[in-house]
This record gives sequence, structure tokens and C-alpha cells, in this order.
Amino acid sequence: MPTDDLPETFHVTTDEQLRAVSNLTRHRIMAVLRFEPATITQIAERMGLAKGSSSYHVRLLERAGLVKVVRTRKVRGVTERYYAMAARAIALPDPGEGGPDVLMRNAVADLEASPAEGERHVRMAHLRLTEEQFAELGARLDALADEYRELSDPSLPDASLVFALFHPTQHEQAEGDAK
Repeated sequence: MPTDDLPETFHVTTDEQLRAVSNLTRHRIMAVLRFEPATITQIAERMGLAKGSSSYHVRLLERAGLVKVVRTRKVRGVTERYYAMAARAIALPDPGEGGPDVLMRNAVADLEASPAEGERHVRMAHLRLTEEQFAELGARLDALADEYRELSDPSLPDASLVFALFHPTQHEQAEGDAK
């Protein structure tokens, strides 16, 4: 299925959709389907899951509207379904103050599960920026991610880019801590 036919963004708006996308296994299934359709068997093989488990998670994603059947074919009397993402990107609601950020939690789990001997670029930087600089940096990061997403080739190995630009919670200094 050409990705040109996909809507740009799927906005998660219901509790069912949020539950579906928050699960790490389903997050990883969506990564498998990111560039090309796959059957339940193909998904199970790529992820090292049992077919029944793969089928269960795909059904939940399909019911939530996050993936869809894009092609079927008959194989020895059985209908084989090919699933693909429902959109190029998924937009999650703001978790709100104190709420878990599902995307970051799943990204950290993927990072921790990635091969330790593989090349990784992980960095955290604490910045002090004006609101204009903050907005400019956010726009530049978005543009860079979009630029490289357009260059993505399904025949190449997966790479994940995750970034978070945010204002951390300001903690009041205790009187004895002030210097």
C-alpha cells in the first residue's frame, strides 16, 4: 500500500484508542507496520510473538482504528489479511500535569531494549531559552524529523528519533538551599 494514500495524522481521542496505543507490544506492532503492510504471521515472526498474541494485539489496534486491513488474499482456503497503519503519524493527547507521557515511556523502553553494541546517539541538554528561542528550536526539531521521515526507505533498517523539548517543573528552593 503506498503511503501516499494515508492520512497525515491520526488523532487519538478516545480512552479505547489511548489504551490501545499505550501498550508496549502494540506500540512495537505499529512500528512493524510503519513502512509496509504485514500479516499476523509476519508480525509474529518479526516480533518473536506467538501468532495468537499477535492476532489479539492487532485486533485491539484495528478496533481502535489505529491499523486497518489494506489487502486480502486466499492461501489454501484461508483468507490472509495484510494490516497497515491508519495514518503516517499518531498524535496523542497532552497527558496533562502529572500524567504519564505514553510516547516517551514506550520510546525509553525501546531504547533500553535496543542492542547495546549498536550505534546510538542519546543526549540530554539543559537549556535556558527565551520563549522565542524555545519555539524556534521546537519548529527546527519538527522540520528536521519531517525531512528525514521523507527520506526514509522501507528497505533500510529501522531507526527511531525521539525528542522532547519542554519546560521542567520549577521547584522552589528551600531557604537553607539558597546560595
